[in-house]
Amino acid sequence: MLITFLIFLLFFVIVGISSLKARKKTTLDYLLAEHNIKPWLAALSAVATNNSGYMFIGVIGYTYSSGLSAIWLMIGWILGDYFASLLIHKKLREKTQAVNAHTYPGVLSKWFATDFKKFRFISGIVSLLFMGSYAAAQFNAGSKALHILFNWDIASGAVIGSIIVLLYCFSGGIRASIWTDAAQSIVMIFSMIFLFFAALNEIGSFTAVYHKLSAIEGDFNSLFPTNLALGNIAGPILFIIGWMFAGFGVVGQPHIMVRFMALDSSKNMKKARIYYYSWYIVFYLFATMVGLLSRILIPEASGFDAELALPSIAAKILPAPLAGIILAGIFAATISTADSLILSCSAALTHDIFQKRNMPYYLIKSSTVIVTLATLLIALLGNQSVFYLVVLSWSVLASAFLPVLIIYIFNIKIKEWEAITLQLTSLLVVVIWNFTGLSAEVYEIFPAVVISILIYFSISKKYKKKLAGKKI
Repeated sequence: MLITFLIFLLFFVIVGISSLKARKKTTLDYLLAEHNIKPWLAALSAVATNNSGYMFIGVIGYTYSSGLSAIWLMIGWILGDYFASLLIHKKLREKTQAVNAHTYPGVLSKWFATDFKKFRFISGIVSLLFMGSYAAAQFNAGSKALHILFNWDIASGAVIGSIIVLLYCFSGGIRASIWTDAAQSIVMIFSMIFLFFAALNEIGSFTAVYHKLSAIEGDFNSLFPTNLALGNIAGPILFIIGWMFAGFGVVGQPHIMVRFMALDSSKNMKKARIYYYSWYIVFYLFATMVGLLSRILIPEASGFDAELALPSIAAKILPAPLAGIILAGIFAATISTADSLILSCSAALTHDIFQKRNMPYYLIKSSTVIVTLATLLIALLGNQSVFYLVVLSWSVLASAFLPVLIIYIFNIKIKEWEAITLQLTSLLVVVIWNFTGLSAEVYEIFPAVVISILIYFSISKKYKKKLAGKKI
């Protein structure tokens, strides 16, 4: 198991370091690969970055605990992601090059030839804090896998992951990240498919799966959660819409959107979309099914950490060398997102918080080291679940950027104080929604975005003047 795991790990490191051959010692190359990434590379990298330890550890653990209702997370998330891509990806790629921006907040701050320095600073702080927490969650996911399969100390995976990320990110920047992400994406999807069929073979047949799932007590086989306070009709509808907004929130994730910002041409966005969703749907479907099968193979027991379901069944049903490949897939998933987050954090620190026009190249690379060490420290000191950290960080990042981006997409020009109001209102709603426990009913991105935009229109004098001048 250890040998196959190390072989794949070495392969990923070699792929990342090989990007040195194509490297140019410029900021544009380090952060956006000089807008020279092919559609299939951008797509596979985005899939790996999007799905990560969240899919292998978080989603499978969530499905193990929640049951059939977890399918709405998959359906809603993918649909929301798709609608967002139709509206935003191409325009974002075009604007990135038009305003000569190197970071995601940088594009938003200069969208209409503006220069929103305060908005950009706040965006940089939010990005740094929550992408850092997000990256720490990925390191924790890798640590959990190594702990269950090798019985290593729970901190080992975080340390190993941070060293690997630092090696190739420091070497080749975003290009190294994208190249390794694409390789990791291939290992991730095939390891997930392989594990599904291995688990199915262990159970016996689809008929046996059906009967065993039907025998599980409680609401595991309910299509929707049975404890929704909003009723049997409104509750499920808002539950699905909430997860659709979670998927829509992908356009608020700087570490994912930078892949499309680095695409070689906005004209190739359709090709990238085809690669992306073909890969994404297959991967998410098999991950959800593995989550259901894991509940059969490992019956729920007191004290069992549901997020250890996948590495537990891999160790239980597979020969050691094959379990090593599955572990490589899990670890690849965590690294593929962690590297993207750390590079985006570095960009936020150097370009959005300090906002120096001519930031020296060596300082940008040095910031990667600083961010990696800080992220590792968070991973070692934190004890939150992977699913919780990812979902919270995802909602905060999406809520920080989505309201402003939606306003821009409809070609509405706003002032800086309006952009900041949209951003802070949305973030406040996320905090309140989490504090009151309403996230179990409706994922917080939905109310955060809707409420912030409604408040913006209610206080915008410009909007009121437009309405007053129209004949009804």
